[in-house]
Amino acid sequence: MNTLVILAHPRLAVSRVNRRWKEELLKHPDAVTLHELYLAYPDGQIDIAREQQLLESHARVILQFPLYWYSYPPLLKQWFDDVFAYGWAYGSKGDKLKGKAMGLAMSIGDKEQHYRKDGPISYTVEELTAPFIASLRHVGAIALPSFAVYGASFQITDEAIEQSAEAYARHVLSYAQI
Repeated sequence: MNTLVILAHPRLAVSRVNRRWKEELLKHPDAVTLHELYLAYPDGQIDIAREQQLLESHARVILQFPLYWYSYPPLLKQWFDDVFAYGWAYGSKGDKLKGKAMGLAMSIGDKEQHYRKDGPISYTVEELTAPFIASLRHVGAIALPSFAVYGASFQITDEAIEQSAEAYARHVLSYAQI
C-alpha cells in the first residue's frame, strides 16, 4: 500500500512551499496518493464515507498543511471532526485507524528561532501540534515524526524550497518501508 497525503491548503495556488511539495510528490504516483481537501470539497461538504475508505486503504497517512495561527486550516479541522467518527475511529467499536502510521508535514511562515520557549511565540512547534498527536494516539494510530519547513511566508529562498521539496519527498517515501 502506498502513502496517502492529505493536502489541506486553502490557497495552494499562491503557496510556494506546499505547491512545490505537491509537484515533488506527484513524481511518485506508485508510492504516493495525493488527496487535496480544498479541491475535493470547495463547498466544505465532506464525503465522510469516501474519506474513511481512503484512510482504510492506505497503511500510512501524512497530513500536509500550512500552520495557520498556530493550528491547522479550517477544512482540515472539519475533516478531523467529521471523519474521525465515534464507532469508526474511536469508541468501543471504533478501531479503523488502530496501528495506522500517521504524521504531519507543515509549512510554517515564521522563523524557526521564534518557536522556542524564549522566543516571541513562547511555544515550540511540538507543543502547538500536541493536539494532533493526542488525537492520533486517541484513535490508536502510530504518530510518525513530523516534517516542517520554516520561513515559508516571507524569508524562504527558491533554493531552500527546492531542498525542502526533495527532503519532503524522501521523508514521505521513507515510510514506504514500514
